[in-house]
Amino acid sequence: MLRKFSTSRTLSDNIKLGGLTAFTAGTINIASLIIFLNFTSNITGHYAILSAEISKGNWGQVGVVALWIILFFLGNFLSNLIVINVTKFNQYLAHALPLVLEIICLIFVGYYGNKYYSGQQNQTELLVALMLFSTGLQNGLTASISNFAIKTTHLTGTTTDLGILFSMFTMKKYRKNKALVSRAKVLLVIVISYLLGAIFAGIFYHYFKFYIFYLISVCLLVVIVYDFYKIYARHFSTEFRYHKIYKRNDPIVLFLIRFKQQNNTTQTIFKS
Repeated sequence: MLRKFSTSRTLSDNIKLGGLTAFTAGTINIASLIIFLNFTSNITGHYAILSAEISKGNWGQVGVVALWIILFFLGNFLSNLIVINVTKFNQYLAHALPLVLEIICLIFVGYYGNKYYSGQQNQTELLVALMLFSTGLQNGLTASISNFAIKTTHLTGTTTDLGILFSMFTMKKYRKNKALVSRAKVLLVIVISYLLGAIFAGIFYHYFKFYIFYLISVCLLVVIVYDFYKIYARHFSTEFRYHKIYKRNDPIVLFLIRFKQQNNTTQTIFKS
């Protein structure tokens, strides 16, 4: 899901990444709506609120909402900045790091909410700001590594694209276009996953309360661990087999072989 970049990504890569991250975005958005009475997976409504507060002259609220918008922007900015700069050293790390930062933000929201949150306005404004930053990180990552094919924190553009695609599919020549069909599949998965995440939050928030942010973090962790296994665990397994066949002197493989041999020796001693 994370290890490939831009046009090298397959339909399966985009569906898996889009589905899981859209589910978390829907969960975050509805959980924040229930708790804080604010949407935190997109900022379209916040621009409207900003305009309304400016017209009323409520400069304190103007500052708060402007900060929310800036933090969402900074989340997108930082996410893509990490991708374009860290990729030359380690592509997987470049793609995983924004999700790690998002998980840290969500765990903090869950921990603070359980321990200290009392419903005060300044607390709400702080936690909403942090959640907007975290969803900005997610949105920037998915858009960056998928060549802007996946944006999972809001559905305005997704619904627009689906409407256009479905109108095109009324003509046979477009229904045979594999690229357009694949695009429609990804967008449908994103919409359905977002709705499922929102429904999940609406039903289970009353049972889990702020612990729901820990569950969201687990979903994001699945994305990170899945690709870690695909890249490293399978790579080491392949290298190990390769060495046994061709006697390749790779230091990492030799270390793993010695470790396995020592482990087998220890198990033999205990059995005897």
